[in-house]
Amino acid sequence: MRKHVILLLIFSFMAWGAPPLPSFHARADSAAPVHGLWVWKGPTVVGGAHGAALLRDFCRAQGVTEVYVSVSEKGQMMSADQMAGMIDALHRANIRVEALFSSENADEGGAHLEKLLDRVRTIVQFNRSHRAQRFDGIHLDLEPQQRPENKGPGNLRFLPGLIDAYLAVRTIAEPARFTVNADIQNKILKGTVDLRRQLLGSVPRITLMMYEVSTANDGDSVTQKAEKAQAASKKFLDLAYDGLGAEPHLARMSIGLRTPDYAGELPQVLQALDDANRANPHYLGWARHSYNDTLVSSAP
Repeated sequence: MRKHVILLLIFSFMAWGAPPLPSFHARADSAAPVHGLWVWKGPTVVGGAHGAALLRDFCRAQGVTEVYVSVSEKGQMMSADQMAGMIDALHRANIRVEALFSSENADEGGAHLEKLLDRVRTIVQFNRSHRAQRFDGIHLDLEPQQRPENKGPGNLRFLPGLIDAYLAVRTIAEPARFTVNADIQNKILKGTVDLRRQLLGSVPRITLMMYEVSTANDGDSVTQKAEKAQAASKKFLDLAYDGLGAEPHLARMSIGLRTPDYAGELPQVLQALDDANRANPHYLGWARHSYNDTLVSSAP
């Protein structure tokens, strides 16, 4: 039996005896669709003067209900005071906050995975020390597909290691009452039923990076772009859960879109995703990439 199956059994026992997640205004299990936002370069973008307030105001204006903030930049973590101030400002506006971590090699295990786990442990320790300003979740942007040996359609050799990395994070996050959300590319959903079952059972939430369905200057109207996005989201939702039926403990899926594909029409297309998928029990909501695209002289 693979170790991730054993870990899932452990999670099941833990869930029966564990107290509920802490009460918070913007609960992760709310019936309303999730509206997420990536925030890169967190120490610079959010940690600076008025950074948290500006992010809060943007979220309010755009209907964003949770943010995924990269809490390290060039190897340096945000200070505890910066993180606490950011969380306090966003929580007061009913916005959840997830600590965002990236890696291209965590699926390989060893030192690469341990580096990621150490960062997660840092956030766990922060929450223990800041009862009033707690992160609500861990958000993983693990991209083994960026390595040359993993490129190409149908090349999923990295997927078992990626699942193991998700589960390793989950063993640390769940006892500390964090949600875990993982970004994935669409080719991962083209694996076998068994691989998809393992993937969707490894974390409670996933976010599909549904990029390049349209381009900002393709000549299509916003209605046409919205219809394309709706059709693609339905296709990938069907693909993800095909053959899995109503199996319990499967992740729910958000659909992530990026600014370069839609420019100023992005809000309308995001709303179209909710309109098309709201009744689908597997649909979690949408996410936009990224806040940095809206900032002057800032790269995503």
